[in-house]
Amino acid sequence: MVATSVPASVPQRIDCLEGIRALAAVGVLITHVHFQTASGPVVLERFDYFVAVFFALSAFLLWRRPIGPGFLRKRAARVLPAYLVCVAVVALALPAASTMSWQQLLANLTATQIYIPDGLAPGLTHLWSLCVEFAFYFTLPLIAWVLLHWQARTRVLALCVVGIMSLGWAFLPFVAGFDGSDGASWAASVNRQIWPPAYTLWFVVGMLAAEAESAGVAKRPGVVRRILGIKPLFWVLATACLFLASWEAISPRGLTHPSPLEFAIRISLGTVFAACIVVPYALRPTQSGLLLSQPVQAVGRWSYSLFLWHVAVLSIAFPLAGIEMFSGGFIIILVLTLGLSVAVAAINYTLVEEPARLWLRQATAPAAKHATSKLSPA
Repeated sequence: MVATSVPASVPQRIDCLEGIRALAAVGVLITHVHFQTASGPVVLERFDYFVAVFFALSAFLLWRRPIGPGFLRKRAARVLPAYLVCVAVVALALPAASTMSWQQLLANLTATQIYIPDGLAPGLTHLWSLCVEFAFYFTLPLIAWVLLHWQARTRVLALCVVGIMSLGWAFLPFVAGFDGSDGASWAASVNRQIWPPAYTLWFVVGMLAAEAESAGVAKRPGVVRRILGIKPLFWVLATACLFLASWEAISPRGLTHPSPLEFAIRISLGTVFAACIVVPYALRPTQSGLLLSQPVQAVGRWSYSLFLWHVAVLSIAFPLAGIEMFSGGFIIILVLTLGLSVAVAAINYTLVEEPARLWLRQATAPAAKHATSKLSPA
């Protein structure tokens, strides 16, 4: 949001979105278990759409608040300590990461692994999405500055146009030229389909939701408010997106590189999925139910740490269970990975993520602003 203060009609905290965070983190974990066990329903492959939910959530929570001079400092305090600790520990202690080159290590420490050949490292491959999210953080102050004096309708139109135009990213020649060949040139060996512009539309979903919230769209009696209250309808639509996207005629399975058209369709379906999951709860929050239960709220609070560590934990779960990768055992590996990942996430949140966030914000904030906000971080 480009206002200088949060409108009085906008709630400072939306608890059910913490529950959505928890579901998104578990959803991403499930899709990775499905892939590495090569078992379970095919639809689980498209649970990677919960990354779109994370992007939309971040965009909503950040755009609904003023983007001030200390924005990047606060973002860094929020995400970097836990990220750096995860990369360092995985590089040093995870057996699967023993082959990591110094180039991979440096790239992962600086969140630039998606920009170099073979930058994704064992136990850390999923962090490509954080490279995208960090890029969004860097550009958000500039976006807010550009839109500062624009009227709300003009902002909404601009966001829609940019989001739709971003579907053309995969068709650009230097993006479509990727073939993943070993020993190929940089241009042919770096997958630019996963660069930040490709996912613009997923962030736009959250930004548009913030604009709608600021305009009080869901508070006015009428059809929109009634529809937003029918939460099961949106879950049915989201599930339909998953099944449609898991159809091989629509999107290739596994690690098969999608064509530009297939990628654009994948992004479009992910956009609808994220909108169905995030927008109803962002604009018309629930006041009771599973999302507000204490266990789900706790997992939501730990969701960033859960996301960071679950792939490393997954690689350990196989030898613990005595199961070879890509040989089945979905339920066993899922239960083991989820349980251990939640435990590791709780420890990481308590010992690293939250203390580091509070300390860095206090240490780097101006003297007059040392009081720490009690609001839940975005």
